[in-house]
Amino acid sequence: MDELRRFRRALAAWAAGGAGAGAAAEVARELAGDGVRMIVLVEGSSDQVALEALATRHGRDLGAEGVTVVPLGGATNVGRFLDVCGPPGLGLPLAGLCDIGEERHFRRHLERVGLGSGLTRAELETLGFHVCVADLEDELIRALGPACVRQVIEDQGETRPFRTFQGQPAQRDRPVEHQLRRFMGTHSGRKALYAQALVAHLDLERVPRPLERLLTHV
Repeated sequence: MDELRRFRRALAAWAAGGAGAGAAAEVARELAGDGVRMIVLVEGSSDQVALEALATRHGRDLGAEGVTVVPLGGATNVGRFLDVCGPPGLGLPLAGLCDIGEERHFRRHLERVGLGSGLTRAELETLGFHVCVADLEDELIRALGPACVRQVIEDQGETRPFRTFQGQPAQRDRPVEHQLRRFMGTHSGRKALYAQALVAHLDLERVPRPLERLLTHV
C-alpha cells in the first residue's frame, strides 16, 4: 500500500474513533510529517477522482506536491475529519469541496474548530472551501453540455442502459440534464467512472468554477 493510501486509511480510522483510533492517530501523524502540506476534504471518491484528474490535465501530481485529497464518505462526516486534520488534530492547512445542500455542515464545523465565525460563501472560498451547485455531476454536465455527456456515455458502452433509465416513469418527463445526473448515481462506482471520463473531455477554458478555484488554491 502506498503512503498516500496508508495516510487516508489512518485518517479514516482516527476519525471513526473506537479502539483503534489511538494507533491510527500515531500512524497519521508519522505519515503527515513525511511531506503532507495540505489536506483537501471532499464528500466522496468521485470528487477525489475529478480533482486529481483535472490536476493531471494541468500537468500536476497532487500527491507529489504534498496535497492529499481525502474522501469523507459523506458530508456529515466532515466534523470528525476536521477534528483530526484541522486545529484540534494535525493542524494542517485545509481546503475542500462540497455540494450546495451540504454547505451548512461544512460551515458549521469549520466555525466549531475555530476556522471562522459567521462564514459567508465568499469567506468559505477564501479558506479554500468551494461549493458545487447542485453537485459535482451537475457542474460537469453544465460545463460540457448534454450532447457531449451523451457521447461520453456512448464511449463507455452505456447508451442502452441510459435509454432504459430514461424510459422509467419517474424519469420520462425530466430534463435531459437531470436524467444524466441521476443516471450517474444509479450504480456503485458509476459516479467515479464518469468523474474521470467527463473531466477528460473538459475544455480547460470551461472548467466548473468550484473545481477551478479549488485547484488554484491548492
